[in-house]
Formats: sequence, C-alpha cells, structure tokens
Amino acid sequence: MQVYNKTQEEIELIRKSSLLVSKTLAEVGKHIQPGVTTIFLDGIAESFIRDHGGIPGFLGYRNFPNSLCTSRNSEVVHGVPGKTILQEGDILSVDCGVKLNGFFGDSAFTFEVGEISPEKKRLLKITYEALYKGIEMAVAGNRVGDISFAIQNYAQNNGYSVVRELVGHGVGKDLHEKPEVPNYGKRGNGPKLMEGWVIAIEPMINMGKKEVNQSKDGWTIRTADGKPSAHFEHTVVVRKDKAEILSTFSVIEEILKEKHNSVLV
Repeated sequence: MQVYNKTQEEIELIRKSSLLVSKTLAEVGKHIQPGVTTIFLDGIAESFIRDHGGIPGFLGYRNFPNSLCTSRNSEVVHGVPGKTILQEGDILSVDCGVKLNGFFGDSAFTFEVGEISPEKKRLLKITYEALYKGIEMAVAGNRVGDISFAIQNYAQNNGYSVVRELVGHGVGKDLHEKPEVPNYGKRGNGPKLMEGWVIAIEPMINMGKKEVNQSKDGWTIRTADGKPSAHFEHTVVVRKDKAEILSTFSVIEEILKEKHNSVLV
C-alpha cells in the first residue's frame, strides 16, 4: 500500500483548504433552522467556496451532484441536497470538501436544528468525543488500528454502534487517498502511521444497530433500523508526539454560540 507522504509546504496548502471547509461549514451553520431546505444550504456553500477562490470538492466527484452531503436524522452520510425541509428537532450532518491550490480539505459537523431531544444531544456529544479519541492516537509509530479501536471502544462503551461500511481516508491532491481509516478495529493492527501522513478521521456513530442501507438515489446511506446517526470529521496530520488538526470546529462553534445567544435575547 503506497501512502503519499506530505511535505510541510503541502501540509500548509492542505491547511488552507481545510480552513476554507471549516469556514464554509460555519457559513452553512448560520442558516440551519427549521423551514430551510438542504438545497438552499448547498447553494450557500457553493457560493462561499467559489467566492473564496476554492472549488467544491464533492461537486462532480464520482458524479455526485452537489457541493455538500447533507444527511438528516437516520441518514448516515452522502445525503443529496434537495427539497427536504428541515424540521425542529432534526440533526443534520453536513460534510464538505474543498479543492484549493491543488489540494483538498475535508471536514464534517452534525448540527442541531432548533431544540433537539436529550437522546440526540448525547449521540452528538459522544460522536464528537469519539473523533478526538481517534485523533489522540494519530501519532507516528502507532497503527491505523489504534485510531480505529479508540473510536469503536469509546462509542460502544457509551451504548452506540459504529458503521463498518464507510471509513476515513488519506487526503491530499486527491479527495480520497490511502490509507483507509476504519472507525472499528484492533489495537496494533493496520499500517504503521508515519509522520507527515494527512488523514481524514470521521466517526459515523449510530444510536441503534450498526447496519446500514443505501437509498435508491445511489448515494444516501441510512441506518437499517431508522434510528439517528451522527458524523464528525477532521483532516489531521500525523506527528511524532501529537496529531495536528488542520480543519477547525472553533469557527462553527462560535457561530452556533452567537445563534444561541440571539435566540435567548
């Protein structure tokens, strides 16, 4: 398996792409509320990416028709934006990729639509935390399986299941590169992580069982039991002592805080 090691210069270019993804997700987050359609959010994202000199990374990728993947409630990933109207209490995974200066960035965040149930809040919290458990393992000398095990162990210990069919991946000049980074596995298994590898770590965690189905649209992946699923993703660099996160949630969380405070006023 050939993994393409990145130079520091290339890592800086991927950082720029990843930060544009993060800012795009924040811009989309401003508009997420009951009554909004997912195709409207997709238009916001495409305009924002192009206005900042980027190219939507998903649009046309393997013939995908849009700039975002918008996956609602029991939809795990790869939801196709359309006339779906967001409802109070929904959760919405928004996955975005950007190509800038020849390199890709990739990140995802699951948003709350209005007030959501305590059960959904806990699912989001544990999935978010599972991502960072995985990132903690993304250090040189560890194995891919160490990342996988950390995510699976944390999710399952909290009563959730881990999607098996979809995985994280390398990121660089291509949106999906080697190695694959599953969200389940055994410690000490898989390729040895090398400094300078850039990978997208992206837990997809289900409230119910792990089984999923593909919808008739050929893209959308749903939970087989119809229970909610959450998804968070960062693009990170493998380093000697501590992984370096190239994307950021801070700009998204700042927007969400402002929205929350404006609702309280």
